[in-house]
Amino acid sequence: MTDRIFGIHGLALAYQSERMGVLSSNIANADTPNFKARDVSFQDALRAAAGPMAGEGGALPLQRTDPRQLSATGGAGTESQLLYRIPDQPALDGNTVDMERERVRFTENAVAYQTTLSFLNSRIKSINSALTGQ
Repeated sequence: MTDRIFGIHGLALAYQSERMGVLSSNIANADTPNFKARDVSFQDALRAAAGPMAGEGGALPLQRTDPRQLSATGGAGTESQLLYRIPDQPALDGNTVDMERERVRFTENAVAYQTTLSFLNSRIKSINSALTGQ
């Protein structure tokens, strides 16, 4: 039922939240020797959410046939798409965090998260207005 109301935006919010945590961890460990920066692959998360039916140029079959599918609590399977980032210029201590790029990625993700959240809030308000007759 909620998939028909909110569409894929609930999954997008879960993905963006997961990515925010990963990027925050990268920033927090910028001075940790041998820390390897990581990120979540959006393309892999989208493929995981679409399932095996989505092929090259095919439609994304995102309809739920079972309440356990595409659970917003577990995200879109983003944990398995956690990848190491290859640095342009590795540090002498083995750390691969590029602070400038991490800040940019974090800011972009925060804007996307806020946009998705604003859309969902707008959708909830319109549903509430329809239900109360205003």
